Amino acid sequence: MWNPIIRSEVQNMFDKKISKTTRESHIEKKVTEYAKTQNWLAFKWVSPSQRWVPDRLYFKEGEVKLIEFKALGKTPTRGQSMVHKMLRKAGFEVDVVDNIEQGVLLFAPSVE
Repeated sequence: MWNPIIRSEVQNMFDKKISKTTRESHIEKKVTEYAKTQNWLAFKWVSPSQRWVPDRLYFKEGEVKLIEFKALGKTPTRGQSMVHKMLRKAGFEVDVVDNIEQGVLLFAPSVE
């Protein structure tokens, strides 16, 4: 039988390990690393005068990808959703990514 204190410490270590891989920053970093291996230019979109813009812009061969990264299971805020809607109305696709695999698929070479 587990000592309750040891069990708690083990559970905390496990929770920290899991939570690191589901953090928005971790997902964004890993997806961006992969995109760069596929020769995409990647830029962090920081707009002091306009909050809620997507997190990253990616460029390659005349194509632009706008991605909003979220922690696993999270969704865009109301303000982010409004900006995404405006961008889509202007003809741009905005992807919301909450896991590494989903993000990597956006940059995977197409098989033709």
